Amino acid sequence: MNAPPFLIDGHLDLAFGAALGRDLTLELGALRASDPVQGETATVTFSELRAAGTRVCFGTLFALPRTAQSPHGYADHAGARAQALGQLDHYRRWEDAGHLRLLRTGAEVAAHLADPAAPLGVVLLMEGADPVRDADDLGFWAQAGVRLIGPAWGRTRYAGGTDAPGGLTDAGRELLAAMRGLGVTLDASHLDDAAFWEALEFGGPVVATHANSRALVPGNRHLSDGVARAIAGRGGVIGLVLLSPFLRAGWTPGQPRAGLEAVADHARHYAGLVGWEHVGLGSDLDGGFGSEKTPAGIDRYRDVPRVLEVLPPGQRAAVAGGNWARWLTRYL
Repeated sequence: MNAPPFLIDGHLDLAFGAALGRDLTLELGALRASDPVQGETATVTFSELRAAGTRVCFGTLFALPRTAQSPHGYADHAGARAQALGQLDHYRRWEDAGHLRLLRTGAEVAAHLADPAAPLGVVLLMEGADPVRDADDLGFWAQAGVRLIGPAWGRTRYAGGTDAPGGLTDAGRELLAAMRGLGVTLDASHLDDAAFWEALEFGGPVVATHANSRALVPGNRHLSDGVARAIAGRGGVIGLVLLSPFLRAGWTPGQPRAGLEAVADHARHYAGLVGWEHVGLGSDLDGGFGSEKTPAGIDRYRDVPRVLEVLPPGQRAAVAGGNWARWLTRYL
């Protein structure tokens, strides 16, 4: 397969991994040898991203809530904010060291893509809005470079989310109005349907940075056909997640990993609904899982271009990065 001109990944939890103690400046073998995260074999480092041809990604600020599985997560706004600020500092220090460049506008993305010597470009995405104190606090985060927000993960103070049905709260409606005013894009990933349809009424651009199809895998974590059509109707792009339980219904650890053809199934389903021009990558690699749960054949990040081999040849470059590049240069 001829390599695509570049990759753009709609979703990578780079700073979350760093907050767990992973040093993404290492080569992957060295990171795996010293990885503080147990049970999840790492796939992502800066050198792996370069080897894959990744020019831009949406890098998250993701605050982990306290659950039975995550007893050290946040329990209130202050805890969520502290996590997000710590992750923002990681991105800034990486930028100072030359590992990446933070991008804030479509013009900056276009110039970045035109420079083959540029480091990884990162557009900041907040996944779960609990770090935002209230609508008046949104300006702080926008000034810091946050260009997209997904109001939910599970349930947040703002919206119903994954496995937590419900619409927008009053605070969520105020946040969406503020996002519209400041030009911050809505990321529909993780939003419950009720919250999504309310949020859509506020207008403005919308994407799903990392969300597979509910027609193939049940559950409100995945997009219904109606939601996918609505995102495309606003010019948005949907990123394909490279996680076996999100690719094949009923997959559980210990089973053979989902194949790359399962990724193609989700891509073809979306393309049949809304056209290939709205399909991209949103790998979420190392986003709370390791290579044990990636599709077969994706054992490290530099393997991601293998996904393109199961897609129609005429659509590979667009899915690899062209569709996200078009969206970024038009709407960011």
